[in-house]
Amino acid sequence: MRPAATRAGSDPYALGHGSTSIRVEHYDLDLDYRVRTNRLAGTARLRVRTVVALREVELDLGELTVAEVAVTGATLGRYRHRAGRLVVRLTDVVPAGSVLEVLVRYGGTPRPVPSVWGPVGWEELEDGVLVASQPTGASSWFPCNDRPGDRATYRTAVTVENPYVVLAHGTRTSTRTRAGSTTWVFDETHPTPTYLATVQIGRYVDVTLATTPVPQRVLAPAALAPAARARLSRHAEMMHLFTDLFGPYPFDEYCVVVTADVLEIPVEAQGMAVFGSNHLRPGGDTDRLVPHELAHQWFGNSVSVASWQHLWLNEGFACYAEWLWSEASGGATADALAARHRTALSRLPQDLVLSDPGLEHVFDDRVYKRGALTLHALRRTIGDAAYRSLVRTWTARHAGTAVTTDDFRTLAATQAADVGGPELASAVGALLTAWLDDPVLPALPGHQRSATSPR
Repeated sequence: MRPAATRAGSDPYALGHGSTSIRVEHYDLDLDYRVRTNRLAGTARLRVRTVVALREVELDLGELTVAEVAVTGATLGRYRHRAGRLVVRLTDVVPAGSVLEVLVRYGGTPRPVPSVWGPVGWEELEDGVLVASQPTGASSWFPCNDRPGDRATYRTAVTVENPYVVLAHGTRTSTRTRAGSTTWVFDETHPTPTYLATVQIGRYVDVTLATTPVPQRVLAPAALAPAARARLSRHAEMMHLFTDLFGPYPFDEYCVVVTADVLEIPVEAQGMAVFGSNHLRPGGDTDRLVPHELAHQWFGNSVSVASWQHLWLNEGFACYAEWLWSEASGGATADALAARHRTALSRLPQDLVLSDPGLEHVFDDRVYKRGALTLHALRRTIGDAAYRSLVRTWTARHAGTAVTTDDFRTLAATQAADVGGPELASAVGALLTAWLDDPVLPALPGHQRSATSPR
């Protein structure tokens, strides 16, 4: 059974996280973290704009202890913090459009927060920290409006003991070392949803992979650096392919973090991806996971979803990127991979509606593979040139924003009409209805030439 309406409006996928009554425009985070004892002391300053008239500002914050709350732009009445919600009550109602600064001092032992999909958020490694905020783990380390459609800029300063290295989302603007510790400061000027906010801490060395079309590098333990360089030797080639197919890379750089720990799956964040030491081994899933995580910088990070209901737009594109890279790099073609995965999906229960999979199925592998098949079917229907134009228009038009499935339908119909008039637009509408809204898996349309062949 799907949950009833939550605090984040009427979205049944919100899980009680976030609020549609406010938007956070900027997070300013000062974090002091002791790796050996897993103790965090934080000061967060949030610039909040009210969407409606309200008297209470509700934020998400996990099991950390709140020491102080202050408000600028209104008068604080009182606050309460329980069950993962920090409610800041004002003495008077403030009108819609008001700008408030909410300061929160907090601390404690950070740990992942529970979710329908398991614990997520701040996680201790054997010697460091990995933060995977997706989908609802941001509240494990800072107070936030934790819903995917709310995007903000960030300043993140993290102080740790030497010789640990810190990477957070954004561009590193300074480091300050004193008394055995270093403060690392990062500015994120790209509007970023909370689920892509991150901090990575470890004894890492910095390895350059490539400098064009944007800087690409690896942070890894010194013992793993040679293997990481070798395993990612074709990364520049991959980046060039994707910038051609998807449009310019949307951020200033891309960093791959490799932990000494074994990780079940890689993790994407704004401008980076995190892999475990096990992902450096030859063979296995790494050949597809590396392009998958890189593609998320366009699909999921630059263009993010307004609700977890629409996750296929992130994962379908990233999964399809695996197939495009395979074809371009001498592996199986996208046609062959599509046929293989359609056959595999046809043997599974035919009860998934891609446009509305239900909370329990958001991260079902069928969402990933059927999403990729939907894109392949669309490409076959409108042709390579029109598909490439659609994708590049999608990433350019919606950069820095949150989208829905209907946004994609609208663009696809427009693109089809431009290429083949009302008849093709109608065919595309019917195709997307079958792939997105009907549970029974459709057949793939007839063959079109490869998206990565010469244009």
